[in-house]
Amino acid sequence: MKFSAAATIFAVISTTTTALAARLPLPIKTSSGPVKPNSYIVVLKPGTNMEAHIKELTELATRSPGSELSITHQYDERVLHAYSVQAIGPPLNHILISPDVDYVEPDGIASIKYDVHEENEVEREDAPSELTNGLAEFGGRAAGGAGVVVYGIDTGIYTAHSCFGGRASWGATFGGYASRDGNGHGTHTAGTAVGTTYGVATSARIVAIKVLSDQGSGSYSDIISGVNFAYNQFRTTRAPSIATMSLGGPLSTALNSAVNNAIAGGLHFTIAAGNSAVDARNTSPASVMDANTIGAVDGSTNRIASFSNYGSIIDVFAPGVNILSAWIGSTTATARLSGTSMATPYVAGVLALALSEYGQVSPAGLSNALKTHARPVVTGQPAGTTNLRAYFW
Repeated sequence: MKFSAAATIFAVISTTTTALAARLPLPIKTSSGPVKPNSYIVVLKPGTNMEAHIKELTELATRSPGSELSITHQYDERVLHAYSVQAIGPPLNHILISPDVDYVEPDGIASIKYDVHEENEVEREDAPSELTNGLAEFGGRAAGGAGVVVYGIDTGIYTAHSCFGGRASWGATFGGYASRDGNGHGTHTAGTAVGTTYGVATSARIVAIKVLSDQGSGSYSDIISGVNFAYNQFRTTRAPSIATMSLGGPLSTALNSAVNNAIAGGLHFTIAAGNSAVDARNTSPASVMDANTIGAVDGSTNRIASFSNYGSIIDVFAPGVNILSAWIGSTTATARLSGTSMATPYVAGVLALALSEYGQVSPAGLSNALKTHARPVVTGQPAGTTNLRAYFW
């Protein structure tokens, strides 16, 4: 009897300890940059029923004083088995102790200041002048990216600009913004990717996905929604497709995972390395290993731009200094900008040409081809950083 009683007491203690341990709240991941107040990205464990989880959370909020709860996004499980939420009080506590939850991350803020060289003023022009984009080699490409779709995840696109010739369309807006490019950054990058005169793949189509405000910043939860939209469109149309992202910010497990999963599903990505002259491995989404992470060079000298991020994560460099492209304000407006933002859509255009001429290729296969046919001409970069500049093959 003594043994049985002891065993019973031990079982009760063990059960109680296990139950208490299960209720210990998850720590919220830290962020090295700005975050959206009271906003979180909640990543669920595999196999979790998201609808049931959210229903339970919503019911708790309705009966708990001091609760604030707003589900802002739900993502496709193939991209990220997660949702974003604004929560205060009991709902947040419930999320942190829920056995359904893998991890919780604060909703970080990305911006184009990270990717537009801040010392470079926008120089607007009425007509094109000498190009430093290095576009001469693309003039004889008959296909011009025909049949390929580029998704510009950015500040939007001025789709009426003459350089697009009707090939630009609006896809989606996330973040509650007006569906227009009131900044110019997204239009400029789109022009470099597919615009006539200024761009590489002059027959490809481009789709605007606005995830950044007209001031050039946006939350990671909205950016993940942009990735989610691009991936689902790609899955629906089955057209060879590239998502180009000239934005970035602090490291984010959730954003990197979403991009990784979309790449695994067949969507190609070009991502700006950033302009802080630091190792790009410490930023998102530039640190996604399977993406094409792009640094900037001066196209006239092939020397790494002084502002460009660097490191082993860089796949190739492309022209990113004093780049002329489309702008907002009129159907013929142009501007010159510098940044890895400008180099990134250049490579998106190169990939669009390849997909158009050689057919659909896996992201890994195309990335390998990009690096195999790049030229080792870049100078001035730190040790451990590639010397490859992107060229078409």
